[in-house]
Amino acid sequence: MHDADLLAEAEALLAVCRAAGLTIATAESCTGGLVAAALTAIAGSSDVVDRGFVTYSNAAKTEMLGVPAAMIAAEGAVSEAVARAMAEGALRRSAASLAVSVTGIAGPGGGSAAKPVGLVWFGAARRGGAVRALRLVFPGDRASVRREAVAQALALLREAAGAG
Repeated sequence: MHDADLLAEAEALLAVCRAAGLTIATAESCTGGLVAAALTAIAGSSDVVDRGFVTYSNAAKTEMLGVPAAMIAAEGAVSEAVARAMAEGALRRSAASLAVSVTGIAGPGGGSAAKPVGLVWFGAARRGGAVRALRLVFPGDRASVRREAVAQALALLREAAGAG
């Protein structure tokens, strides 16, 4: 997905949220704030985007989002449990209606047989609802993994907003 496509997706998501009176928080690790950047690249996004948490380190996940350190130690930062906890934490620590989390291994290093480069876990939550988790493995280099992760995060937010 190209940058122009990402911006079009972000703009469509903002319109859906605006019409439904929903607001967004992001909790990002491997994307380093790119989901929030895509949303805030659109003029007028401040009525929908509440905040973004860039929790690149494990300590940041614990301190900023309340992800239990024991969970990270047991499951690893790139896991379903942590993705869910990140999304829940973003809702708990914001006024947002919707939250998305992204945690993964963008590469080029850091992968293993169990957790290959390109593995990304997502969490999507709506206040008062269940958290959806999704595991995907994206091909390509670091930039393409991150770009595809942003696209998927926007799609999950759109789904959580009820415009799947």
